[in-house]
Amino acid sequence: MSSTNKDGTAVPEATEPIGGPVDSDIDVHSPAQRRELTDHPATVLMVIAAGGALGALSRYGLARIWPTPAGGFPWATFATNVLGCFLIGVLMVTITEIRPVHPLTRPFVGVGILGGFTTFSTYANETRGLLQPGTVPLAFAYLAGTLVCALLATLAAIALTRTLHGALREKEAAR
Repeated sequence: MSSTNKDGTAVPEATEPIGGPVDSDIDVHSPAQRRELTDHPATVLMVIAAGGALGALSRYGLARIWPTPAGGFPWATFATNVLGCFLIGVLMVTITEIRPVHPLTRPFVGVGILGGFTTFSTYANETRGLLQPGTVPLAFAYLAGTLVCALLATLAAIALTRTLHGALREKEAAR
């Protein structure tokens, strides 16, 4: 079974595991996607867990070296989520449009590392914590600012990755 990237280049069969490609975003309501879980569930779960541990440890380290003072803006969580969304944009363009990668790359890096690194639960909890007299405007600034900046970071990463890849391809073609 052979497939192609969005740019029409063939994906070598060697990059597809037995049973087809691994999709870390399985819709359990779809029988075809649910079947993927039975093809290689332990492997996918292990790489997601390993990546998640690395991402969570990175986030924890950043929060330890950049603590948030009481009633202050949670810069570490803000930076974590914006950077994580930027990296997710780079990753998704790279693995879906630029070059084929090992089928476990997306579960390991995307779901595991970057999913463990970004923390929208902490973002929600810190927003709730800022909803106190005197810091309500800060809570809403953090709430909206994180959402807007994370989305813009993702869009910027997608555009930047595509632009850089296109420039590199043009440079190689000119040789």
